[in-house]
Amino acid sequence: MLNDSLISVRNLKKHYKKGVIRALDGVSIDIMRGEVVVVIGPSGSGKSTLLRSLNLLETPTSGEIIFDGVDITQKYYIDESGARVRLNIDEHRQKMGMVFQHFNLFPHMTVLQNMTLAPVKVRGADEGAAETRARSLLSRVGLGDRADAYPIQLSGGQKQRVAIVRALMMDPEVMLFDEPTSALDPEMVGEVLNVMKELAETGMTMVVVTHEMGFAREVGSRVVFMADGQIVEQGTPKEIFTNPQSDRLKDFLNKVI
Repeated sequence: MLNDSLISVRNLKKHYKKGVIRALDGVSIDIMRGEVVVVIGPSGSGKSTLLRSLNLLETPTSGEIIFDGVDITQKYYIDESGARVRLNIDEHRQKMGMVFQHFNLFPHMTVLQNMTLAPVKVRGADEGAAETRARSLLSRVGLGDRADAYPIQLSGGQKQRVAIVRALMMDPEVMLFDEPTSALDPEMVGEVLNVMKELAETGMTMVVVTHEMGFAREVGSRVVFMADGQIVEQGTPKEIFTNPQSDRLKDFLNKVI
């Protein structure tokens, strides 16, 4: 049940070249727990910049990003006891699983080693327990027999499925997907989208930047349309795809559907 905000973005701006380029130009949005927010829009609209700003892979020029009640754009915050605490952005990033266009797997490690590295080294998880969980997740996405394979031995779709379950190994509160199928051959797109659909059905909070309109229509609980660094329109998939309000969105949909 959607009842509280996990991420609140307030008047977020990201400017380059002293304000000449405004990748984000005053974006405000709330992402609720359990929600699947799909961000669409033309290239250069600010979609990926917004996504990467959520875990500070992009440092905003100004604005607030409040995650789990903490403004992660600030160096310090006040904890529940009233104490002033220095922000550890790496701790917050551990709560955000990130899946990129390219898979970013370590080529010299097996699939299993790629998946267990962060839980064991960063969180101090038991190696045996981590391996058991990794094998379970791999089976869940149809890769139970690929645990000992190296990335070079996998197809693009298999690599991206590994990247998704690798992120899940850290038990994130939210999963961020930055055009996860754009680097794949068309026949591999479906197998990755199916994993994402199943993940959405478990209640995982997800923010997905994608050009896959079918996924946005079928899986998104909310679709956000961006253009020129701003949110132009947002609503349910039915509202966005069957009754767009702005000329900018109508023009975009005419080109992609």
